Amino acid sequence: MIRGALFDLDGVIVDTAKYHYLAWRRLAAELGFGFSEADNERLKGVSRMRSLDILLEVGGMQGRFSPQEKEEMAERKNGWYVEYISRMTPDEILPGVLPFLEEVRADGVRTALGSASKNTGIILARLGIGELFDAVVDGTMVSRTKPDPEVFLKCAALLGDVPAGECVVFEDAVAGIEAAHAGGMYGVGVGSPEVLKEADLVIPGFAGIEWTEIRNQLNTIRK
Repeated sequence: MIRGALFDLDGVIVDTAKYHYLAWRRLAAELGFGFSEADNERLKGVSRMRSLDILLEVGGMQGRFSPQEKEEMAERKNGWYVEYISRMTPDEILPGVLPFLEEVRADGVRTALGSASKNTGIILARLGIGELFDAVVDGTMVSRTKPDPEVFLKCAALLGDVPAGECVVFEDAVAGIEAAHAGGMYGVGVGSPEVLKEADLVIPGFAGIEWTEIRNQLNTIRK
């Protein structure tokens, strides 16, 4: 029986990757070089400071800045990112997400959002969907990143100590599926089956997907 449904934010509920790219491109322009979408592919799943190092490599400027200067550049980039997401609208919620969440909750399943982003609160406020989650755990509340299961275990605890084996995690990243399994939870991949091959189930997105179908398939899998 599934009693808890846990959702990652970026790539599952909404796509904020484009705003990260705009902020990195703005920093590159300030430094005097171009930064393409192809260059940006190298930053996916990488920490902020490593992303900065890659960007500086693209511009041929590696080794030219002190650690303090690099920290200041990373903070400037994050400030621009926050500026962009502060203008988000509910129209940016990914297709099918709202009816899916409503169906999950109507089935008596508790919902939580588990994200590494420290800007989760801003995004939820802009999207106007905070009330659809019984608990929210973000990057300000955890010390370990995925594939460590800390974020999802905290979600389960905040849902009223729902047992991990009765929780399902919806994730678009390999590390997120690994975190779900490390925590003893089901992991449903949102995206490509070729990439998310370790997931218990994989869906392309939430458009046209019914919660009851997911629930019934998961109930045939023993955790």
